[in-house]
Parts: sequence; structure tokens; C-alpha cells
Amino acid sequence: MVVWSLQDELAAFVAERDWAQFHSPENLAKSIAIEAGELLECFQWSAEADVERVREELADVLTYCMLLAQRIGADPDQIVRDKLAITREKYPVEKSRGRSAKYDAL
Repeated sequence: MVVWSLQDELAAFVAERDWAQFHSPENLAKSIAIEAGELLECFQWSAEADVERVREELADVLTYCMLLAQRIGADPDQIVRDKLAITREKYPVEKSRGRSAKYDAL
């Protein structure tokens, strides 16, 4: 039995369509910003958004993020963990719990 990861599935999808040629880091970063704008548009006039549309736009953002990570040779799980470790240092629980202040104002 072959177990495909989501990264493998995305890579196969892109390869089948010969789209990697368009997936420079710059283009993928632009696509992330564009799709994030479409996600934000779901909430443009109301905090109540169509959940299905939000899910679709979020999927687009995540897809492009995963493709960018793949393109630059980064493991998405690891880079999030690395950043979380940095953020834990900047926002210790005892100073930041229940507060939205930036780390330099805690």
C-alpha cells in the first residue's frame, strides 16, 4: 500500500499539468497574497461570512503556502515549530496571557 502525503499529492497535481514552470518563489508569494485578499473579502462587509467560501479561500492560501515551502525546500511543520519557539520566547505566558500587546510593550 502506498501512502501519499498531501505534499506528494500537490506535487503530482502540479506535475500532471506542467505548472511548476510558473511556480517561482516570487509567483507563489504573490499568489498567497492574492488568495489571502480573497479570503479577507469574505469578511469585507460583515463578520458573518459564508463558511464554505471561507474554507475554499483558506484552502487556496494553504495550497500556495505548501507549494512555496516545497519550492524552497522547507518542511512546513518544521518552520512553524521553529517560529513558534521564537514566538514563545517573545511572548512568555506570564507576561502575555490575555493581552494583545506587541512583545516590546509587555
